[in-house]
Amino acid sequence: MLTQQSEIREVHGISEEQKQRISDFLQGAIYCWCKNRKDEWFAARDFLGGDNYYWQNTPMFALYEKSENIEQAAKDAGWLLKKVIADDKRSFETKKEGLVRQYRWNGDEDNN
Repeated sequence: MLTQQSEIREVHGISEEQKQRISDFLQGAIYCWCKNRKDEWFAARDFLGGDNYYWQNTPMFALYEKSENIEQAAKDAGWLLKKVIADDKRSFETKKEGLVRQYRWNGDEDNN
């Protein structure tokens, strides 16, 4: 859950199954980050590395394969991360630094 409302864009060019696998992958990465680095800000790039080498053998590689370049794949990853966070039961703060959207768990969970 985002503490601020903002636009979430749909990612095209991959199947619903691929989107679900990517979402599951990102959800796991978020859980690990929050457990180990609770008070630190994160962005999609923190889970992906700087080039497609780090994406291989992960569900994220589908974004690289359908994109023209790593920059477009990274943007799509950012949109999918934003959706995963918006759907999460925990609350996250968000800020934008330059072109990068960052998030931080604020410690709140909605247990409903």
